[in-house]
Amino acid sequence: MRRIDVAVGGGGYPVYIGPGTLAQAGRYLKELGLAGRLVVVTDATVKKLYGAALCRALAADGFQVSVLEVPPGEEQKSLQSAGRLYQELTAVRAERTTPILALGGGVIGDLAGFVAATYQRGIPLVQLPTTLLAQVDSSIGGKVAVDHGQLKNMVGAFYQPEMVIADTDTLKSLPGEELKNGLAEVIKGAAIRDGRFFSFLEENMERIKSLDEAILEEIVYQSVTIKANVVAEDELDLGLRNILNYGHTIGHAVESVSGFKIKHGEAVAIGMVAAARISNKMGLLDEKDVDRLINVIELAGLPARMPDFSIEAVTQAMQRDKKVREGKVRFVLLQSIGNAVVTDDVPPSLIKEVLAQK
Repeated sequence: MRRIDVAVGGGGYPVYIGPGTLAQAGRYLKELGLAGRLVVVTDATVKKLYGAALCRALAADGFQVSVLEVPPGEEQKSLQSAGRLYQELTAVRAERTTPILALGGGVIGDLAGFVAATYQRGIPLVQLPTTLLAQVDSSIGGKVAVDHGQLKNMVGAFYQPEMVIADTDTLKSLPGEELKNGLAEVIKGAAIRDGRFFSFLEENMERIKSLDEAILEEIVYQSVTIKANVVAEDELDLGLRNILNYGHTIGHAVESVSGFKIKHGEAVAIGMVAAARISNKMGLLDEKDVDRLINVIELAGLPARMPDFSIEAVTQAMQRDKKVREGKVRFVLLQSIGNAVVTDDVPPSLIKEVLAQK
């Protein structure tokens, strides 16, 4: 087991990473001074896999556990689902000191986090991410949100958890598509911040895909370290933290135009390649680094090419992005592998040229 402490304003919180850490959740909660009643929010799929074992472990440590279950799927990340959870929290008599434990992937983490941030003006939140995407990205940093219509994460807050427990054993139950979904964010972190880790991914992708236990722990640890360092410098996403959006400007637009049929990681992979090509055409990034990025994305089994969508539809979706400033689309570009820069000055004609490139 490895521990990382995320430093944020007013304190910070620990992230525990490694196999078997879920079974130690009660001990970690007690170390934080949490006791008594708690509420686990999860979906039906994750509940079948880990719900009973987690509840037994928590009960053995003296906790009284209520489990609130939501159906699986992105469509549950909504104000309607949040409203149902408010009612259920009231029914189990959750108080302002009652922690919510978010057990699941990114949807559960976002939904339960949003509910924790807003129920009775905020109750304690503990993230128990069970997917690679959630362990390396969405559980770290305090962004919680629900979707509104076709707009992702449109209603939300910054709300830091008390603790994150990333049990890498849970990654072994992931479908291959979900593992790839998370690998996109792992690659992103290395591309923007850590060239040595990027080289590690190039050399070890087959071991990652074979679910090698030591390698899984290493990629989660390195990815969380990257994100924790960025969040510590810019908790509220006012500057440096923008680099974490590498690949997301075009990626979110691709997701939206697909009606969310394209998975987040696939869309981010497509967006990273497009942003790298823009970087190259603007004279920032060497072409060999574009090729390295495409190669590692394809090694992970992720798409590198733009789908056959209307360029106009994609550019219109980009204009609805939360990062647009005075009508200008904000891009994260690469100067080299491991070194990113944020700019609002990408010519619209260049964006369209790259979107047309297959």
